[in-house]
Amino acid sequence: MVYAGHVSYVAWLHPYWAQQIREGEHRMAVGRDLSTTTIRLTSTDNYFLSDGLYVSEDQLENSKLLRLDVVKVNPVKASHRSASEKKTEEDTERWFVKRARTEEDKGAQASCSQSLSRCTDTLQPEESSSGTKLGDDDDDGDDDGSTSYVVKRISAFLSETEPYILDIDLDFFTCKNPFKELYTQEEFTILQELYNFQGPSPDADKEELDACVDRRVHQLEDLEAAFADLLEDDGEETVTRWARNPGMASLTQLVSSLRSRNLCPDYEMVHQAGLTCDSVELPHHISTDEEIDRLVSAVQLLLKALPKPTLVTMSRSSLDEYCPVEQVDSVQTRVLAVLESLYGPLDLHKDFENNSTETLVP
Repeated sequence: MVYAGHVSYVAWLHPYWAQQIREGEHRMAVGRDLSTTTIRLTSTDNYFLSDGLYVSEDQLENSKLLRLDVVKVNPVKASHRSASEKKTEEDTERWFVKRARTEEDKGAQASCSQSLSRCTDTLQPEESSSGTKLGDDDDDGDDDGSTSYVVKRISAFLSETEPYILDIDLDFFTCKNPFKELYTQEEFTILQELYNFQGPSPDADKEELDACVDRRVHQLEDLEAAFADLLEDDGEETVTRWARNPGMASLTQLVSSLRSRNLCPDYEMVHQAGLTCDSVELPHHISTDEEIDRLVSAVQLLLKALPKPTLVTMSRSSLDEYCPVEQVDSVQTRVLAVLESLYGPLDLHKDFENNSTETLVP
């Protein structure tokens, strides 16, 4: 979308446990690499370098400027959530269950909409049990991650008339690294060694950056080829041949461990798991119901202070299990209740009910 000219500014709002990209402002050019014809960019953050995406701007054609703001969002403090607010969220979930049963009845649907309006009123930033306003002093003022801080960071780039997309991924509220259930800690340690990313020095020049990316691309290509070979034949000869490559000696131990638990390991999945073991591990934080409620409240306070979005998209992320399957429906219900309380009745398109993609478009 950036290369096509549709988007020039992206704000990634993340919980404290997601640290893949350095906090702050990133400015970069996005364009077509003259040598590979692939879309690449000029950011030198390790997140992009470890995927081999960096290229100098003089190697790009038809480049577009992108500003990326990475902003942490803290959950509302537990001490500022009253018992009545928690009761309200239970009522909201019951409302959505009722709505699902009566979706085709327009009269019942209108009645439910009125009920939602009443039952979500207390989700607004009103007085807590301590008598203070949610979103004011309880929000730690302008501290990093506070509602007021986040609003100040991104509101300067949004206006009442400028269109923008609100894209919500439900694994923002609770997140699982699904690979942790597939492999042992020993296997993960070996994958981290095999896929280890050696970043450049902090003051790296163009030559060092180019060398870093070239080294990383060849490393990933070799690992992809190795596991593709193992899919065809994971016998001792194949394993030994690949293990002779620099940095791949531990492949022998990895294959032995995998085969001790499964005679036919899925080496393609092993490679996908390895790609997540570069400089920062995938986030893994399965939230409690209270933590989810506090994050939902923080998001509501934030959205209330921002202009109404042109479009809202929502990704469930449950097919790949990044959002735990046992929590995704509950989280979705809470977030939809917030959106309807802020923006009115929603025109929902539940694509996930009809196909294998898990995207919900209100």
